[in-house]
Amino acid sequence: MSTPVQDIEINDLRTFIERVKTLYGYDFGDYALSSFKRRLLRILELNKMSNMATLTKRIETDQAFFKYVLSEITVNVTEMFRDPSFWRELRDKVFPNIFLNQQSINIWHAGCSSGEEVFSMVILLSELGMLEKANIIATDIDIEILKRATAARIPLKNMEVNEKNYIRFAGSQKLENYFKYKDGHSELDKNLLKKVTFREQSLVNGKMPQEIKFDLVLCRNVMIYFNQNLQNRVLNLIHSSLHRFGYLAIGSKESMIWCDSANKFLVVNNEEKVYKKIKD
Repeated sequence: MSTPVQDIEINDLRTFIERVKTLYGYDFGDYALSSFKRRLLRILELNKMSNMATLTKRIETDQAFFKYVLSEITVNVTEMFRDPSFWRELRDKVFPNIFLNQQSINIWHAGCSSGEEVFSMVILLSELGMLEKANIIATDIDIEILKRATAARIPLKNMEVNEKNYIRFAGSQKLENYFKYKDGHSELDKNLLKKVTFREQSLVNGKMPQEIKFDLVLCRNVMIYFNQNLQNRVLNLIHSSLHRFGYLAIGSKESMIWCDSANKFLVVNNEEKVYKKIKD
């Protein structure tokens, strides 16, 4: 018989957030409450825990278990060439404009999760003949998910949707040409990742991944998990990290219209949520 899970009270949630911040340095205080609670309830159910007190006590004494909890809280469902029309916008409009005026490009994938967005990017750039001209930084809060991204191995069951997206993107090859079969997975050709640096970094702490300016920042389907205060801070960080006339892409269900930095961007494609920085 399964253990009934109690609803999470606000005081229990605050206690958990404070203990995580004190013990591990991760600050979830500005995460969107509804989605944060939903993920914690799922963790309680999966681990047959009835309440938050049990979960909080476990993370205080079991670092490996905390790493698992962190992955459950932060990992986002992702796929290659998600929203194919967005990737066509990058290929057909954004990159031609960037390379019209410069010979190289700095790209930041903020919240890269298990790397499918990065894999899409390097394939796109390779097909444009521009991969050698790119410097790509991919960051995430979760070191374990970054290990998966670095390994660049995708379960075969996930490749069907990736293939369908790539076909809709209208790539110039077959997606399978970029992978080899290994131990029940499709493994990306590692030569495609030679211009990519994966790095642990939290958007919450307000620090840029390194002291360079970017021509393109992708922060897609990350901020939907943040409250408005944190979304605003993250967008200010991204704005400061971009060259003037650099591009920003956010998720299809995300908005920046109410943020402090909104008037410093020009809408390039409202449907695909692509913006250009026009003011410092």
